[in-house]
Amino acid sequence: MSLETFIAWRYLRSKRRMGFITVISLISITGITIGTAALIVVLSVFNGFNSLVTSMLVGFDPHIRIEKSGDAGITSYDSLELILNQEKDIKAFSPTISEKAMIIAGQINRVIVINGVDDKKIGEVSGVKDKIINGKFEFEDSDEVKSVALGLTLADRLGVIKGDTIFIASSSGMEQSMLQFTLPKVLKFKIVGIFESDNKEYDNYYAYISLPSAQNLFGNNYKGIEIRLNNINNSDKVKNNLEARLTDDYIVSSWYDLHKDLYSIMKIERWIAYIILCLIVAVATFNILGSLTMTVIEKKRDIGVLKSFGCSGKSISKIFMFQGLLIGIAGTALGCLLGLLLCFLQIEFALFPLDPNIYIIPALPVELRWMDFVYVSCASILICFTATIYPSRRAAGMLPVEAIRWE
Repeated sequence: MSLETFIAWRYLRSKRRMGFITVISLISITGITIGTAALIVVLSVFNGFNSLVTSMLVGFDPHIRIEKSGDAGITSYDSLELILNQEKDIKAFSPTISEKAMIIAGQINRVIVINGVDDKKIGEVSGVKDKIINGKFEFEDSDEVKSVALGLTLADRLGVIKGDTIFIASSSGMEQSMLQFTLPKVLKFKIVGIFESDNKEYDNYYAYISLPSAQNLFGNNYKGIEIRLNNINNSDKVKNNLEARLTDDYIVSSWYDLHKDLYSIMKIERWIAYIILCLIVAVATFNILGSLTMTVIEKKRDIGVLKSFGCSGKSISKIFMFQGLLIGIAGTALGCLLGLLLCFLQIEFALFPLDPNIYIIPALPVELRWMDFVYVSCASILICFTATIYPSRRAAGMLPVEAIRWE
């Protein structure tokens, strides 16, 4: 232990008297502890919600989607299939047709998104097959009646159940039908399955039909290709590889790109929460600034004696910097431990439950990431170090004669 650290430690733990400066130091440690713990807990809750949203969306959506710009669709599927088969990270892929259409049930009609998929391959690229709560995700089309799977909320609003029949009108022929007074293409469908994805948008606006039925409604060309990877963390890598091999008229989107607006908002909220809670630590460091400044005044004689013995201004400055850093490190360490304890209790015992009638989860989700502890600790200690600069420089600038003249 260096001389500067030894003296700083003695000043901090002096038991001679419980003075005003010592009380301020304890308040500083308490403030930093609370601020650090709040940062850890809030960031862990954000992590929990982020992972929850990602698992819901990625469990339902593909990892990567390839689409072609314009209305023509994909006309060269064989060449795309050859490229996709050469990517080792791709686990499975399947063509799809996605278009808006009007669904009609009795006197009720709604505009929704119709997804034409291969029911034999859909389970390999999407989780919709696992979300069926009534019926099955198997299409048995005939010339008169096709098969369709609806979201639970959509089925409820239409007032239909498994086994009922509905009609779907293609949007691609509506404009022409309005101009030429002809009817748009309408097909009859039987509901074979109802799914619940825990996502209101999907459950309310999505329906699935077979690829041949979609081609009958919207045209023969595929609108996109959905891809599932062996490891979702390789999404950006595979996306870049595909973009390099495909022409510019193809659009390659990763799971993040498909919901970029949502993730951007969540990221902004996370940073705002991080900055605001850092201000709690910053407020606590004002106490460090005040306590160190008063310590410099109280230890004026000691500073003069140390300088008269040959201690440089740099050494004097280090003493008070170390004292402030010790307060910051103590508060940060206690805050990390407190935050870790609160997160553990929430994970194990659900201290903060949620109303199951409103939310799809029983309690606040929490996910611990060790990098958050690193970022929070570094930010807290850096803020505390900043508070030590002024008083340490003031101590270093004292003249020995002036310091001990009246002692």
